[in-house]
Amino acid sequence: MKQSLSRRDVLRHSATLAAVAAMQPALGFSTGAMSFAEYRSYDALGLAQLVDKGDVSALELLEIAIARTAAVNPGINCVVEELYDSARSAVRAGLPRGPFTGVPFLLKDLGMMLQGTVTTNGSRFYQDAHADYTSTVVERYQRAGLVIFGKTASPEFGGTGTTESMLFGDTRNPWDLSRSAGGSSGGSAAAVAAGILPMANGTDGGGSIRIPASCCGLFGMKPSRGRVPSGPKELSSIMSVIHAISRSVRDSAALLDASRGPEPGQTTIAPFPDGDYQAAVARAPKALRIGLIGTPITYSRVDAECSKAANNAAKLCEGLGHHVSEIQLPVDPPEFFASTRIINGVATVQRVASREQQLGRDVTENDLEPIIWQRYQSSRQYTAQQLWDAQHRIEITARKIALLQQDYDVLLSPTLATPPVKLGALSLNQDNARYEKEAISVSAFTMLYNATGQPAMSLPLHWTPEGLPVGVMFAGRYGEETLLYQLAGQLEQASPWFDKLPPA
Repeated sequence: MKQSLSRRDVLRHSATLAAVAAMQPALGFSTGAMSFAEYRSYDALGLAQLVDKGDVSALELLEIAIARTAAVNPGINCVVEELYDSARSAVRAGLPRGPFTGVPFLLKDLGMMLQGTVTTNGSRFYQDAHADYTSTVVERYQRAGLVIFGKTASPEFGGTGTTESMLFGDTRNPWDLSRSAGGSSGGSAAAVAAGILPMANGTDGGGSIRIPASCCGLFGMKPSRGRVPSGPKELSSIMSVIHAISRSVRDSAALLDASRGPEPGQTTIAPFPDGDYQAAVARAPKALRIGLIGTPITYSRVDAECSKAANNAAKLCEGLGHHVSEIQLPVDPPEFFASTRIINGVATVQRVASREQQLGRDVTENDLEPIIWQRYQSSRQYTAQQLWDAQHRIEITARKIALLQQDYDVLLSPTLATPPVKLGALSLNQDNARYEKEAISVSAFTMLYNATGQPAMSLPLHWTPEGLPVGVMFAGRYGEETLLYQLAGQLEQASPWFDKLPPA
C-alpha cells in the first residue's frame, strides 16, 4: 500500500509497473500520465496526498475511475447510475480542502440522497425517484473533498445478503464471477475490489457492509448506532448505520472522522471518541481479552474454511499478545429473529408507504420482488404493541451482550458461515421458504451487532484454496470504534492484504 511515496519514486523503483503501464492503452485503462496500475497502488488517502502535492490532478483521477468503470462494469454490474458530468463540473468548480480532496467516490443506491439524482433503493417501485435534498452524511463526504461520480447497486430495500435485483440484474464478485459480491452493499464492494476506486459508501442493517467486505476481500466497518447521521429526512433506524468499504484500514478511519457526529434533532448519539480514528490506526492496542465465537446464534453449520479463518485469526491475535477464550453467546435465537423480523418488516412497510404517498397510488405485487412482497404483506399486520415488544427484546439482548463484554474487550467470529455463495442462492426472486433458510445461515453472525448497536468490522484475513476471500469479524463495546481501529491497524500490519487482488 503506497501511503507517502511520490509518483517519481513509484515509477523509479518498479520495473514491473513500467511493463504493465506499457500495456494500458491496449487495455483501455490509461487516461494520461498516471497509469491504472499506479492508481490502484494507492489507497484513498494516498491519492489525496498526490493531489495535494500536485503530482496528479483530481480530474485525472476521476477520468481513470471512469475509464476503469467502463472496462469492468459490463462484467460485474456494480455501478448503476453514472454522474460523470456533474463530477467533472464539481472538480472544475474547485473542491473543498479536506482529507480526501480529489478522490473519486461512489454512493450506494439505498437511502443516500444527492439532490437531483435518482435513488432507486434497488426497487422498480422507486426507479424514477429523484432526490430533492442531499443527505447530511453525503454533504460531509463532499466537504471532505470526495468526488461523487456514480451510485452502486443494491438489492431491493437492502433486503438480502446479496446484490441481485429485478431492476438492475446481478452484481458479480470480481474474485469469481459466478458468485455473489455479498449485500446489500455488494455494488460498492465489487467496485472497490475491481479497482474502480479504493473506497466506497455502504450501509449496514444486518451485515450489509461486513458481508460484502468478506465476500470481496476488503475491510468493512459497521460503526456504532448513532455515530453517523442518517438525516435530514431519512428516519434513523434501530438496525441500520452508514459508512464504507475500503482496501485500507486508515481510509475507513479517516472517512469516519470526516462523517461522524450528530446532526440537529438526532436523538441517538454515540459517545464521542477520545481523539481521531485515523490516529488510532497507528497505535497498537493494549493486550486484549478476546472472546472467540465458533457457533452462531442460529446454530447453523459453519463452513470449515470460515471456522479456519476465525481460528487462525485467534492464533494471530495470541501471537500479538492478546488473550483468546472460547465463549457462548447469551442469546435466545427464536426470540431474537422474531424480533428482528418485526423491526425489519415494519421498516419495509414504511418505505413502501413513503413511495405510495409520493406516487399517489397503492403498491402492487408487480412493483416489488417476491420476497419483499411477501415480507410487506405479512408485516402490515404487525401492531404497535408487537413492535414495542420486539424493540424491548432487542434492548434486553443488547444489555446481555454488554454484560458479557465486561469480561471481554472484543468478540471474534467468522464474518459469515460460508464463503461467497453462488448467484441466485439469496435472490429476492424465489420461494420464501428456500430463501429464509439460506439467508439465516449466511448472515448468522452479523445481525446480532445491528440489534445491539455495537461497532463491528470484517477483516480479509483468509482465502480458501480456491482463492475465495473469507472475512473475520471483530465486535467492540458500544461506542468503542477506536479500539477496533487500533486492532485492525495491528492486524493489517501483521497480515497485509492490500496487494491481494482478484483476477477479474
